[in-house]
Amino acid sequence: MEDTSKYLIHADVTADGVVERSDVVGAIFGQTEGLLGDELDLRDLRQSGKVGRIDVEIASTGGNSHGQVTIATSLDKVETATLAAALETISRVGPCRADLEIREIEDVRAAKRKEVVNRAKELLRTGFDDTIMSSDEILAEVREHVRVEDITEYEGLPAGPRVTDSDAIIIVEGRADVLTLLKYGIKNAIAVEGTSVPDAVAELTRHRTVTAFLDGDRGGDLILEELAQVGDIDYVAFAPADSSVEELDHHELFAALRNKVPYETVSELNEPREAVAATDGSTTPAPPPSDAETETASPTVVDEEVTDSEAEAESSARVADSNEENTATAASDGQPARAKTGRMNGDATPTRAQSSTQSPSEPAETATERSEGETRTTSDTAEDRAPETVYGHVAAVIRADTDRVRFLDADSEVIADTEASDAYSALESVEPVPTTVVLDAILGQQLLDLAADRGVDRIVARSLGQFTKRPTDVQIHPIDEIAERPPETE
Repeated sequence: MEDTSKYLIHADVTADGVVERSDVVGAIFGQTEGLLGDELDLRDLRQSGKVGRIDVEIASTGGNSHGQVTIATSLDKVETATLAAALETISRVGPCRADLEIREIEDVRAAKRKEVVNRAKELLRTGFDDTIMSSDEILAEVREHVRVEDITEYEGLPAGPRVTDSDAIIIVEGRADVLTLLKYGIKNAIAVEGTSVPDAVAELTRHRTVTAFLDGDRGGDLILEELAQVGDIDYVAFAPADSSVEELDHHELFAALRNKVPYETVSELNEPREAVAATDGSTTPAPPPSDAETETASPTVVDEEVTDSEAEAESSARVADSNEENTATAASDGQPARAKTGRMNGDATPTRAQSSTQSPSEPAETATERSEGETRTTSDTAEDRAPETVYGHVAAVIRADTDRVRFLDADSEVIADTEASDAYSALESVEPVPTTVVLDAILGQQLLDLAADRGVDRIVARSLGQFTKRPTDVQIHPIDEIAERPPETE
């Protein structure tokens, strides 16, 4: 009945004497019998289950009795209220005069609703997990699970799942690089885990099409060099300078792979590394010296190595004669003379060989005057005449260590001249488009791409950086490839 009851009738009972619980229950049944008709007879309602058990709590003090009566019903509101009013007609309990008063009619469902509300508040406060993942976090967690699950091992090395059966493989430096490629759907990468190439990777390169995808730093160069020695490489791709493969986003990674070049192209650039070191300390190999530079350097070497006084005098005289011929030739061509034994930056400072041109029979004063006259003539010619050829501009900008960039037109006339650090912004806005750019700095990929876009024909730089791609319509030359003066024409 307690589970189906709708209302609880609460009443207070008072008796002028000592009475017990059975007396109160008997009075309720006896004095309400027939009062409300057959449909609301309390005995019938009790038997049919529409009225529940009558609970009575009573106590006697000072010759009087006081207590509470509780009756549960499943009747509707009207019937319950009518039954409660009938209870108040009770005037005697046992032999004693009594009074029964209804205190309240409690709606059991309202009490249950209140309990539901209180419990719902508690569950709302403590029953939910406050960690709510965003869409990006959900996708990132799923991707992380997939790529970590996909990474495998090949002979103990981190590798993608397709390395064992793919016709082509990509060799990277470390495990993080393999995970980055897996993140973007590339599953045929294997890591060498250091600059020492494992035998398993070397053997793998002999049977597959191999692309070395390396960081744009010194470590990448070392790995490429060892790979070339112990394995067979088909293509080479580099991350942008000072970046690593694991740091690349989707666009940068696929751009680097699309710009891969055949290894033969890289190996041709690396061959001169063994004989000639790069002048700026960069990892880019220096090109082989030109014939003009070989001729320029030879007398200096002889001058340093010959220690015998007679041989030194003879060599000095020969160099002095050669300098006089060069001076005469340059004067006739309108070009300032340069001593081949001078410094590599084009200085015309007299050397020990030049100071030794005095003949035994010539007075010291005459020799001094002739030497001073030649020096003044050379100096005046160099100061009064501006460079008229690319060779002259190269000497004036790069060999003189100016840290500047100069833009030339097709006639080798200066269009603009500015700081080398501002070369990119200057090339963006300079008009007309220069034919030649002379740069006293390291030529990078960004400036080279801009030059190709603008239609520059030639760039001469102090040295060349590392390029992921080299435009074919722009000729690029480091200073080591440029002679100090143009070849003489008959």
